[in-house]
Amino acid sequence: MVDHASENRGEGVRRVLLKLSGEAFADPEVGYGIDPKTVHRVAEEIAEAHRAGVEVAVVVGGGNIFRGVSQAAEGMDPANADYMGMLATVINALAIRDALENAGVPTRVQSAITMQELAEPYIRLRAIRHLEKGRVVVFAAGTGNPFFTTDTTAALRAIEIGADELLKASKVEGIFDSDPALNADAALISELSYMDFISRELRVMDTTAVTMCKEHGVPIHVFDMTVPGNIVKAVRGERLGTMVH
Repeated sequence: MVDHASENRGEGVRRVLLKLSGEAFADPEVGYGIDPKTVHRVAEEIAEAHRAGVEVAVVVGGGNIFRGVSQAAEGMDPANADYMGMLATVINALAIRDALENAGVPTRVQSAITMQELAEPYIRLRAIRHLEKGRVVVFAAGTGNPFFTTDTTAALRAIEIGADELLKASKVEGIFDSDPALNADAALISELSYMDFISRELRVMDTTAVTMCKEHGVPIHVFDMTVPGNIVKAVRGERLGTMVH
């Protein structure tokens, strides 16, 4: 197996793929749209980790705008609904790029769907070169194919760029042994194997993404992005939430 962690970079340089929940960008008052304060905070935390020398790539969801499995997509052709969701991720990618640039971080958006006026096409070696040159790369439009989640996109891109970890930033503390919204006694699991995750049918991340990470030896770190400071801690390598490896 290729040692992705040491591929295409200098010795000791950490490279991560940060998967940001689209829903976490939503205005807390209305539950959808883009909250500028949240985007600004996330960008500042990424910028802080970037200044510490970490190479950061980002995949962002689109659930704050449109999700292919939402009620808004009811009655639609599933592939068409998924393409709409991909376009939602482009909107979020442009928002986080703008915030990162304002924070002094050179940033590039690469889209799996060609839209040359807005973003570069996704080219693996170009993305790696951007990271080597100290730029943050935001991957938009999922894989470019319907029926694949942005979690799967994050796993795929993490493998392709040789990331040390896939950091899944969500609105929950980590992975629990049962749904904490339904069970007040649900316990946080600090560490588990890929196979445990798959066999227990945990729903924090889709099975396809976890299986891909297992096959290529990419650890998954699930943590709560709504707590200020958690993103920079996770990007810099501190243990939070749950580790799947």
